[in-house]
Amino acid sequence: YVPILRHLCPASAMQRAALLAVLGFAAVGGAAGVALRARRTGQEPDTSCGKGFDNLVQGSQDYYRTAAVELWTHPSHVTDNATFEAEFECWFASMCTTKCGGLPSKADSRKKDLTAKCLSVQVDWLKIWNMFSEEEVKWFKKNYPSNEVQEEGETAVHYKQAMETAKEVNKKELLCLTLFTIDDECVKWPHIRLGK
Repeated sequence: YVPILRHLCPASAMQRAALLAVLGFAAVGGAAGVALRARRTGQEPDTSCGKGFDNLVQGSQDYYRTAAVELWTHPSHVTDNATFEAEFECWFASMCTTKCGGLPSKADSRKKDLTAKCLSVQVDWLKIWNMFSEEEVKWFKKNYPSNEVQEEGETAVHYKQAMETAKEVNKKELLCLTLFTIDDECVKWPHIRLGK
């Protein structure tokens, strides 16, 4: 580099040395920046929404759309399926991607009662929660993406706070969506199948 610098930069040896030092620091800083970016992009991808709603097959997306219309019927919650659309689509995509944890359908034993309770404005979320089997409760608690994150002495917040808010505001509808999805064999049909 020194002969090139003498030709391009007719300056004193001290000025050339200073220029070389600056160029050297710039090269080291650039390499550090590349290393930092490489570490950032090497993070694990967020798979809390499975492979993502938009990546589900059309039939699964259609199932969700019919469920969102059929299950959000309470006058106070009728538009919440749109308000929290991204959060409910996230949970639905996670269920589909994981094949509902391999949980078996219980449609034969609970579909009629589940339908009546989910569509009734008189029934609260606890009645739906009590319809979950012990295995379904464990699976839901382990897989619904809103784990509490709290440092000692701090107020509790949740990883994916919007998911927690959607769950708390629309608990009954979310639990109904979960059980219908499981009972419809984790979306074997392009529409929700209500009991008769």
